Amino acid sequence: MSTTDRRLSVTIERFPIAGVFSIARGSRTEAVVVTAAITEAGLTGRGECVPYARYGETVEGVAAAIEALAPAIAAGLDRDGLQEAMPAGAARNALDCALWDLEAKRAGVPAHVLAGIDRLGKATTAYTISLAEPAAMAEAARAARERAILKIKLGKPEDDIRRLEAVRAAAPDATLIVDANEGWRPDLLADLMQASADNGVALVEQPLPAGEDAVLADIARPVPVCADESLHTRADLPRLRPLYDAVNIKLDKTGGLTEALRLAAEAEAQGFAIMVGCMVGTSLAMAPAMLLTPRARFVDLDGPLLLARDRPHGLAYDGSTVSPPSSLLWG
Repeated sequence: MSTTDRRLSVTIERFPIAGVFSIARGSRTEAVVVTAAITEAGLTGRGECVPYARYGETVEGVAAAIEALAPAIAAGLDRDGLQEAMPAGAARNALDCALWDLEAKRAGVPAHVLAGIDRLGKATTAYTISLAEPAAMAEAARAARERAILKIKLGKPEDDIRRLEAVRAAAPDATLIVDANEGWRPDLLADLMQASADNGVALVEQPLPAGEDAVLADIARPVPVCADESLHTRADLPRLRPLYDAVNIKLDKTGGLTEALRLAAEAEAQGFAIMVGCMVGTSLAMAPAMLLTPRARFVDLDGPLLLARDRPHGLAYDGSTVSPPSSLLWG
């Protein structure tokens, strides 16, 4: 690597959530994101990540890890080198997406063209219903019943069937995805899976804790089961093949768009259905994930819809239909 005029800056930003976002592991009222910006020759590429405590990440630690690579970025570190320089995770995601954005701006073509995608179209995203008491979830589902796909946060197994039934009654025509966030138990799994089938659920995400999911190989799966917390990179796929029917690819887990695209291709080749997902972040985090949507059977890029405010030039949502990003935002 030769020295360039590249400069790296890192910022921590907070975006209030519209209401409260609740899953089995807890609740939040704001999204705290870390943004990396790489400037070279008057052009700036940006990438956003969401540090996640579930994976041992902190906001301060992720920001420090990004800043530690400033000398390597200044020396011309590219995306392939970045894969070796950092482990998969939020910090690498912010830098990888910033490098994609910068490359697109330097080349004067959209990032999806650089990725070998001829055309990037609109996608239909799921809309998340946070974990709450059944009546509250039903009310939220009723307010969102015109949306094509609802993703229901569950993970309190003793009452989850009542939650599921309440949401289905409130939104009878919506496609439903259930996300247990590792919160179900093996002894209740058969009943919960059957209830999911009875209520027309299209997909169940991560019913059991990562590393404790081997039982999925031995039970009936009347609804396809999707790996989320159990999947990070391509290295995880061989273990998951007997256990899951689909994989949820999130850039904060893969460590950026570069690995995410490779993971999607390999997962597809191994017979997995693809879901593209997100943490709760702004449109800057969703924009690079849009490049995965042509391969995806399910899209869950509703992060900005859950915020009280988004970034300028954010993704355009028309109901549940999301359009590709403007170059003013990313790529």
